[in-house]
Amino acid sequence: MSIQNLSRAIAENLSSDAFALTFTVQQWETLAGYLQPIDTSIGDVLIEQGTPDRSVFFIESGAISVHRVSSKEQMKLAVLTSGSVVGEGAFFSRLPHSANVVVTGAGRVWRLTSVRFVEMSNRQPNMALEISLALGGVIAKRMAHRSKRVAVT
Repeated sequence: MSIQNLSRAIAENLSSDAFALTFTVQQWETLAGYLQPIDTSIGDVLIEQGTPDRSVFFIESGAISVHRVSSKEQMKLAVLTSGSVVGEGAFFSRLPHSANVVVTGAGRVWRLTSVRFVEMSNRQPNMALEISLALGGVIAKRMAHRSKRVAVT
């Protein structure tokens, strides 16, 4: 399964909180070996609020809704589409996820688990560093934007 569509989606994402990762074709192919492609359907839950999973999801196509549930209400925090990333907060903090992430438009995401990231860090340290910096950039951009601050998952 080719990762080039994900590469293109990330390159074409011009949103204010874009995941800015610039790899060569060969680096993308190497990265594909560490990721799990997942075809998504409307209603699929990628992340459940309160769970400790540290996976990060890169959105190739489709759309997802990020929302927080409290005892009183459900609040939509963001809608993310092609080229975006989600799960970055728990990836770094090791805290449980702060929101639910549900597929609202069928497509494909690529999952990077913490175990595979550690493996990449050992085998491809420069690539792992670039991914870490790009994820950190997403968090910084979301935190600087008041309405997106709560959408760090």
